[in-house]
Amino acid sequence: MIQIKLKKGEAVDRAMKRLKKIMDKEGLMKQLRANRYFEKPCEKQRRKSARARSRLFSRRTTPPMA
Repeated sequence: MIQIKLKKGEAVDRAMKRLKKIMDKEGLMKQLRANRYFEKPCEKQRRKSARARSRLFSRRTTPPMA
């Protein structure tokens, strides 16, 4: 569970910004959005393989760093 404690004299807006940053880093919001609706196993596999394909394609097209 993520906990954010307000520092002395810190604005609530700033604390919310820190909370959102931590949640993005952990991938929590992305996971919640993905689990909002049921996804068939075949659709999940199709999405996973498409992502792998795009990563493989991007690795092939970028020149090696010297």
